[in-house]
Amino acid sequence: MKPLRRAEAWTDRIPGGPHGRRMLLITLVDRIGSGLWASVSVLYFTYVSGLSIAEVGTLVAAAGAIGIAGAPLGGRLADRFPLTRVLVALQLIRALASFALLTTNHYALLLACTAVGGFGDRASSVITKLYATRVAGPDRVRYQAINRTAANAGWALGGLAAAAALALGTTTAYQWLLVGDALTFVVTAILTLRCAEPPSPSRTVATSSDATPTTRPANPWRDRTYLAYVVTEAVLFLDDAVFKVGLPLWIVHTGSAPTGLAPLLMVLNNVMVVVLQVPLARFNTTTKAARTLLFPLSAVFALGGITMALSATGTAASATLFLTASAAAFTLAEILHATVSWELSVALASDTAQGAYLGVHGLAQAVQRTIGPLAVTAAIATGPLGWAGFGIGIAVTCMVQHRLVRDRLTRKPLSVAPVTVSEH
Repeated sequence: MKPLRRAEAWTDRIPGGPHGRRMLLITLVDRIGSGLWASVSVLYFTYVSGLSIAEVGTLVAAAGAIGIAGAPLGGRLADRFPLTRVLVALQLIRALASFALLTTNHYALLLACTAVGGFGDRASSVITKLYATRVAGPDRVRYQAINRTAANAGWALGGLAAAAALALGTTTAYQWLLVGDALTFVVTAILTLRCAEPPSPSRTVATSSDATPTTRPANPWRDRTYLAYVVTEAVLFLDDAVFKVGLPLWIVHTGSAPTGLAPLLMVLNNVMVVVLQVPLARFNTTTKAARTLLFPLSAVFALGGITMALSATGTAASATLFLTASAAAFTLAEILHATVSWELSVALASDTAQGAYLGVHGLAQAVQRTIGPLAVTAAIATGPLGWAGFGIGIAVTCMVQHRLVRDRLTRKPLSVAPVTVSEH
């Protein structure tokens, strides 16, 4: 087979056609920018803006809390306007917020710019997910797996570039990393302009001769089952806090394993996601399969907590072994949950308000960013039993979610009139 034909065969395996592939490139570029900035943002505010540790912590927490609104508002916008237009606007807003950080060291302005950037990040994440859902159709699970692989590759590339720049340790290096982050948003906005608008089940064009619909679109805030599902999702997303907070602090707290193990476990996490996300997606080809995966997911979460607990009970060698096993288990849980979450969040959503529903689902990750550090630090303070309880608690939540969504997934979808937009 010639190289050109081989390349064409590979691209044909990616759902969504040329526009789906272009959105994968957008995800890659976007996450390269995130990798550039996320790993140095705290250092930038400390060494360039001259903020104290307390001020940096307060700024990040406050901006994060304000940015939570991005997910539901982004979803609402997606149900009313074309996805590509909304996404372009959000990317440009993120670019302006990043460039604005370069112009001031005033605390209130830094907080405002960071909050606007966080808002845009969470809103654009929902829009991108909704675009992928519509452009990939029934192959959305495989597309999601490829999308996560591209995102993790972007994070890794951005992180490596940031590490190289940090070796200089100068103010200019920090500023150029922020400029690079802002420029990635400009590039993604330009690339998005070339993406076609995917068909939407919730938006149809209405003319003046059409009757005005009398049925309102579904409201996720009144959907108790979906809201309960989102609550369980916030717990299942806690693997993120394990890697960002739990593992580094636990290694320092116990003193059994070498401190340098923490970044190596982060590398293990990224490599496993890149290598395994797409192959494991084949076990989640239907909504029923996604619900069934909650059983092995619960076992993996429990294993991660137990091996974390065991890491504090032996020598340095055994601690390193158990910590590596725990990192691998929580990474596998992250991979499985990503595919399950993607499918169930869409399957449980109303077709007439997909954006609004996925926006509410986006709150799960936002809430986790608040409760996650508290949960893992509580596990650390409690000791080995705390980690065992942490893992088992998430495992129980998997079973609760499995039972919660059963009736909803077996019920026939309601026939609800689509939302209409006027033709101008």
